[in-house]
Amino acid sequence: MAANGATNGSSERPQTGITVIVVGAGFGGLGAAIECHRHGHKVSIYEAFPELKALGDIISFGPNAGRIFHRWSNGSVAQRMRDFSIDLQKYGFNIHKYDTGEVVLNQRAPAGDPAAPNFNGHRGELHQVVYDYATQELGIPIHLGNNIKTYFEDDEGAGIELESGEKVEADVVIAADGVRSKARKSVLGYEDKPKSSGYAVWRAWFSNKDMLADPLTAQFCNNGDTFNGWIGPDMHFLFSTIKNGSDCSWVLTHPDEHNIDESWSFPGKLSEVLASIKDWDPMCSRIISKTPEDKLVDWKLVYRDPLPTWASPKGRILLLGDSAHPFLPTSAQGAAQAIEDAVTIATCLRRGGKGSVPTAVRAHERIRYERVKAAQKTGESTRDMWHKTDWAKVKENPEIISFPRLDWIFGHDAEKHAEEQYDVVVKELAGK
Repeated sequence: MAANGATNGSSERPQTGITVIVVGAGFGGLGAAIECHRHGHKVSIYEAFPELKALGDIISFGPNAGRIFHRWSNGSVAQRMRDFSIDLQKYGFNIHKYDTGEVVLNQRAPAGDPAAPNFNGHRGELHQVVYDYATQELGIPIHLGNNIKTYFEDDEGAGIELESGEKVEADVVIAADGVRSKARKSVLGYEDKPKSSGYAVWRAWFSNKDMLADPLTAQFCNNGDTFNGWIGPDMHFLFSTIKNGSDCSWVLTHPDEHNIDESWSFPGKLSEVLASIKDWDPMCSRIISKTPEDKLVDWKLVYRDPLPTWASPKGRILLLGDSAHPFLPTSAQGAAQAIEDAVTIATCLRRGGKGSVPTAVRAHERIRYERVKAAQKTGESTRDMWHKTDWAKVKENPEIISFPRLDWIFGHDAEKHAEEQYDVVVKELAGK
């Protein structure tokens, strides 16, 4: 056991007797299940998709999540994730002026801490590493193809009713099934709807074949991993090459005022993307034109008003990750905060014990709420900093457009913090 109370192996803690249902097998759900297993709880996962496919494109985990991953299987999970991630120690992050293409800042990658690594890679590939660890190494049961009809709770426990009619019960249910989670109604007492953030992203991931065939774009694939960003009026374009330049990924954030309805992910049209940046550095269009159209997605950025609580009235159902607090991509913290959620609830449940599950759930919320709220704001502040750039000020001090690397976010140890704060918070909740 580490000095801070964190375990490094797969399951070194005594069994608590607490039973946990996790809904959703994304990073938040898998993280919650793994951490519950590590902390001695009996856990199972229910996922709507009948099979898990390597979907998506780039995803980021800062050191605040990396230090949690590093504790899994004595570091071997983190090492496997590292193999699929961008290595920017040499290249850094080049920030370009949108129209001239001038590199106004090369933001160097900070020296990495082996015990708190960064991960930036393909969502599907990194997810597969975590999924395999949960299911194959730890043996956590996962039930695929199970849509949730409703959530329920009483004073003694909580559960889910599947669309098949089957009911499954446990001491606590962790809803990690995204912004449309049906558990939100159980927590809030009414059904709320997502709204548009006013922005959307075109995003793509593809092999480097056509990039290499063009001498002007081959430079991005012949020099290992790269990361470049162009920032301009109300838009920004981020492009990276990954796995030693073999794969390419880009995202273009742009204004979008469409209302959110039942779907917010659509096939993208290259003609629309190219038209939006016709006055930008021609290199942007050149990169985008190499994208196979079937690899392009138009993704609406969903916003939710901050919830007054993440816990149900009886404290037996908890919203986790995007179910509770969706993040804008410019925060680069959505997935990492879900991992912080995961280790915090697992720690609180162990500290509270089987007889105090509602107290543990409410303590988790008290420990996490203000930190998450502050971290969410960084997505808006970074977007606005890039979209409303004063280039005269940038000329004087290019550092003002650097991507924020905030110590209070990256230096945080969520497991240690939960251990230290649990008793304090429980006394606050009891009014002592």
